[in-house]
Parts: sequence; structure tokens; C-alpha cells
Amino acid sequence: MIAPVIVLAIVSSLAAQNSSGPPSAAKRAITEKDLFNFVWIGDPQVSPDGSHAAFTRVVTDEKRMGYETSIWVVATSGNDSPVRLTNGKHDAHPRWSPDGKRIAFVRGGEKDDSGKPRPGQIAILPLAGGEARIITDLPKGAASPVWSPDGKRIAFSSTTTPEDIEKEQRKKKDEKANGANAKDSAAAGSPAASGADADSERESDIHIITRAVYRDNDEGYIDFKRHEHIWVIDVPTTSDESVKPQQLTTGNYDEGNVLWTQDGSRIYFLTSHVDEPYYETGSTDIYSIATSPGTSTGMSPATTASAPEKLATVAMDIFNLALSPDGRRVAFHGSVTQPVRSYSQPDLWIMDLTANAQPRNLTANYDFDMGSAVGGDNAAPRGGGRAALCWSPDGRSIFDMVEKQGHTPLVRVDAQTGAVTEITHGDQAVLGFSITPDARTTVALVSTPVMIGDLFTVSMDESQKGAQTRITDANKTLWSQLNLTAPEEINYKSFDGLPIQGWIQKPPDFDPNKKYPLILNIHGGPHTAYGWVFDHEFQFMAAKGYVVLYINPRGSTSYGQDFGNIIQYHYPGDDYRDLMVGVDEVLKRGYVDPKKLGVTGGSGGGVLTDWTVTQTDRFAAAVSQRDISNWASWWYTADFTLFQPRWFRLPPFQDPKDYANRSAITFVEKIHTPMMFILGQADYRTPQDSGGEQLFRALKFLKRPTAMVVFPRETHELSRSGEPWHRIERLDNIVGWFDKWLMGVPHPEYEVRPETQGTKAAGR
Repeated sequence: MIAPVIVLAIVSSLAAQNSSGPPSAAKRAITEKDLFNFVWIGDPQVSPDGSHAAFTRVVTDEKRMGYETSIWVVATSGNDSPVRLTNGKHDAHPRWSPDGKRIAFVRGGEKDDSGKPRPGQIAILPLAGGEARIITDLPKGAASPVWSPDGKRIAFSSTTTPEDIEKEQRKKKDEKANGANAKDSAAAGSPAASGADADSERESDIHIITRAVYRDNDEGYIDFKRHEHIWVIDVPTTSDESVKPQQLTTGNYDEGNVLWTQDGSRIYFLTSHVDEPYYETGSTDIYSIATSPGTSTGMSPATTASAPEKLATVAMDIFNLALSPDGRRVAFHGSVTQPVRSYSQPDLWIMDLTANAQPRNLTANYDFDMGSAVGGDNAAPRGGGRAALCWSPDGRSIFDMVEKQGHTPLVRVDAQTGAVTEITHGDQAVLGFSITPDARTTVALVSTPVMIGDLFTVSMDESQKGAQTRITDANKTLWSQLNLTAPEEINYKSFDGLPIQGWIQKPPDFDPNKKYPLILNIHGGPHTAYGWVFDHEFQFMAAKGYVVLYINPRGSTSYGQDFGNIIQYHYPGDDYRDLMVGVDEVLKRGYVDPKKLGVTGGSGGGVLTDWTVTQTDRFAAAVSQRDISNWASWWYTADFTLFQPRWFRLPPFQDPKDYANRSAITFVEKIHTPMMFILGQADYRTPQDSGGEQLFRALKFLKRPTAMVVFPRETHELSRSGEPWHRIERLDNIVGWFDKWLMGVPHPEYEVRPETQGTKAAGR
């Protein structure tokens, strides 16, 4: 039984969440600013007895510059409203104890005096009542808690070093001493002593770089002195018991994907002991380490004397490691590295935990993407969670999800034959799931084009055919006011007969007898896929009066290995032709004005947007987002290196012609379409100076209409998890550019001499 452990103020918020608007009120079109009121759900975790599901609930913060996360719980019966469990503003990653009586989670800290957020720490909440207690206090924080099978310990990861701990201890000691000195000095009427020499405590902020990959789109510049290591801490049995963490692993490599053995004596984990893997195919080491307590000296955490034992090296990057119920096998996801391909489909593998064992590809004959999901623009920002694998209690099956032809069903895979059986059905995407150890209760996070994402229980009884029961309705109040419509699926044959799938999102008041402007919206990747999932951008564009066409051209995932890899060494190319045939198919229907066509896309979609306007003048306007216009420049500046030899056979200094022939900047003089560029100032995935900035400068030289919108602090994730105000302004500017050139709506802010200041968001 879960006791109420929250303040009464939450009750009113729940009542507001579940209240409906007046039944007679006319529904309205969705706006860009409705995002401020979105509620996202992430990282669902079902309790061991199957009675409840915990999850991370995400909302925008008061200033609309970030997001707040909290832990909530809902009964799987579907009869009760969700209840808030934690009152922090940055609580996430809930994990049930094996007995279901406590939840461990990560509590993020508030900002320190310098404005930087304090690192998150592991906290435990007793569900019988009482406040959450933070049990770690490491200088660089703690993350990814994993309970031991007996519930007495928790493993977690941290980048904290012994030097960090020593520095923190000196700081506390100095503060205490300085406080005493200040009192003595005040009593004597003299100034306080300055304390320890500030120079000795100063941390240099310069970057000494010796590696080819030295910055990350999410983290910025990488600190190679720090690594994710595995720690263990005893779970306190009383509220005043003091516990110290024990660091299990050390060294110069990251570790992750922690799994406890059934008896709790060891931990399995994944790592890769390669210093510079940039231009090599991937590999992963599976290790184990004993969890027996080490020795502790003074205030420092205990360290273990046990050395990790290497079990196997798998010749590919693997993830989502899962231990079988008998402890003798592991399952995981991975993509083969040979032959070298641009796209290598992820499969489900199993391997015995014995000497010299080799992994076996269970889904080698199943031509879809295991452990993957179709993508939209509204996965829970800061919500955490990842795709998981779950074994059936008898070890005969493995539960997974699969990206298949625009859908993402939950599936059961036979652990012997590899036969795949779909459990869920319909036009939807399962974005995450959690299953009880006895496999009797399953909770899935489900999204559709008209639902951001809510929790459903899924019947695992084969006779029920995956029947779903909704247990949350996170956006009920807002959705009761909005007129949202599902897209129409379109299927057609491309220029060479290849079947292509796409969707048409029409305005909510669509009239087939009218003529509408059209926006072709191209996905990134290029190896990703659109599908039956919520996308605010498409709904907003349709609400503004546009027909939105979004297509999965060749190179997209979810249609098989050959379909995805066909663009290798030819990107961009025939994928562009697939898109143009799709536009022609919609034009045949008669409700689109052929003189009012727009094209946009982000990342890989920005690449294709750039390429499109070098190949045709049929589009009246284009918006290229987070693009790559110069492949050679990008080779030198991006935060990763998989594109060579996978996308290009040779580096640009050995084959400059190949890079030039596929770069839009080479053909910039052919661009006559008015172009806008949407760029993130902190985007290290597609740095702005290798993309839109180059085309913008060239187009200005050519005196072609162009504008550039640069978003401070934003990474490559601007459209999905950027600052809420920036996400709004991004949508405003994309549609504003199309309104100007397709609809004739004045937008003076896009002129060299704007009559009025147009860079502020209206109403801000």
C-alpha cells in the first residue's frame, strides 16, 4: 500500500489536471505556445507486484526557460489519478526496491552561487510515509541507481575522483577554520585571515586537446580526466544511519549498463578499452567485478581491492544488456560492423556467460530495427529512460520493441528460434515499457499523432491480443480544448518502383475543394524514421493553414536493412527524388497550390533541404535547420566520426571531389529559393559554420533573399528539448518565413532594414 507522502497542494493540481473544460466550448486550433502547458511522461517503472507504476513527469518551469521533473505514481488498475511522490524540481530516474517498499531516484541540485546546477545525488523515498532522503554526497554527483537483488545495496555511476573528494574535504575544513578565525578577528577588532592560498585551489578552465573527438553535443568540451565509474552504497536502515559509498571500478575508461548477479556477489557491466576508437569499427567488453566491501579510511569512501574480470569482447557496440532469470545468459542490442555500412540494422542478440562464448543473432532473419522507435519532437525532455530488454520468468522469451514501417510495437522474441510475435497493434508507437518479474503486468508509454505520450497497461495474454488500458491522461485538460486530427497515410512507388511511405497532416478545418499551401518536412538522421507518433510541429503547421507532407525516403529506418543502406556513398541523391515524387503524388489530389510549396528539415533533413533547392526551383521558400552544407568542413568539425568510412570511403584530403559533389555549397549559385537557416550556437553535431553560415554568406554575396536565426545556448536538440521559449521561437520563425513567401504576410524583421523590431516573440 502506498501512503500519501506529499503536501496537500498537490491534490488541487491533480483535480485541475483531470478536470474537463465546458462540454459546450468550441475546440480551437493548437498553437506554438501550447507547448508551455504540455505534460510529458518518461521512464515508466512498474512495481514488483504490478500494482503501481512510477514515472517521471516533466513540465516547463515558471520562467519557461527550462523544465521541471518530479516522480509520480499511478495504480495500474486504471481507477485512480496519478499521485506526486517527490517535491523536488529536478527528480528523475525512479527505481523500485525489490520488495516494492521504497523508490530510489536521482535528485538534481539547485544552482550554486556561480549559476551552475549542483550535481544530482541518489535519494530514497519510503512509500510507507516520510520524506525522501539523499544518501550520496559526491562532488560530481551520482546517477543511474540499480538495486541489489536483496535490496540492501544500490549500485550507481559517478565521475567523482579521489582528488575531488580530497578537495571537497579541504574546502569544508577551511570553511570551518575560516569561520572560527572570523569570530576571533571580530572579537579582536582585526580583519579575518584570507584562508588557504586561492591559487592552490584554482581549477584551470583551459582545454588541452590530444584526441580527435574532443567535444560532445550534449556535454560540450570533454574532460578526459573524468570517467563514469561504478560505485556501490549500502542502503541505510534508519533515518539517522550514516553510509559511505564504495568505488568499485577505476581507470581511464567509462563503464555502464550495470547488472547484479542473482546472489548480489558480482556486477556485470559494459566498457570499451580503446583510447582512440574514432576511425575503427566498434567493440564492447563485458566485465564483472566482486561487490564485497572494501576498506574505508577517514572520511573517504571505501575502495575495493578486487579487480574486474573480463568475460568477453563483442565485435560491435552493444547496449541494453539484460541478464536471463537463471543468470547464465545475457541479451543485448547491437549492429554488426562488417561489412562496413552507412546503416547497420540493430538486432537482438543472446550470449552464454561462459568462456569463449560467441553471441548469437536472434533476429538475423527479422528485417526490422530491434530496440528502436519512430521519432517525433516530443519525447519527455529531461525525462530519462531508455529502451530496455526483459526476459520472461522461464527464460524462453525476451520482450522488446521494434521499429517497423512507421510503427513501434511491443514484441515477444523466442529466445531459441528468434521468432518475433507482435503484442501491441495499431497506429501508435511504444516509446518505453516495464514488465514485472513474473511478466503478468506490463506498462507501456504510448504515443500517437494526437497524444504526446501516456501510460497503458498491456495484456500479455495471447487471447487478449495486446489489449491496452489507459492509466494516465496527462494532457486531458489542454487536449479537451484542442482540435487535433490524425494524419492520412500515403503510399506510393518512387521513380524506380521502390515503395515509399509517408503521411499528410491536413488543417483541422480541411476542405478538399480549396487550394492549400504545402510544407514538405524532411526528417534527419538520415537513418531515422517518421511514424505514428506525436509531432507538435506538424500539428501547429496544419493549424496555421498548411498541408504538411512528411515522408520516409530511402535511407530511413524501419523498412529493412537494404532500404536503409541503399543511400551509402550516395547521400544526398535518390532520397531527394523519392521526396519529389511524393510531392507530385499530393499535387495530383488537387487541393495543394503548386505555386505555394515550402520545404524544411533539420539535421539530415537540413542536408536534404539544402540539396533540394540546388536541384529545383519549384519551392517558393525553404527553411534549413541545423544543416550541413559543406561535407569537407563538417568532417573536420563535427563531434563524431562515423561518417568515414561509413558515409564516405576516404577523408576529404584524399578524395575532395566526392565531398564537393555531395555538398550544397558547391552548387550555391543554383539556389534561387528564399532561404532561412535555423542554427544552434552550441550545436557541435552540425556546427553552424559547416552548415547554414556558409550558405547564408554565399547567398548574401549573390544578393539572394536569405535570413539566419541563431539560438544562444542551444545544441543539436533544439527542436526536441531546447529551452521552451526557444522551441516556440523556432516554430514562429519557420512558419513566419513560409507565411512571408507563400502567404504574402509581411515580416519586416526578415528585411535588411526592418521597419519594426521583429526578433522578440509576441507576448513575451
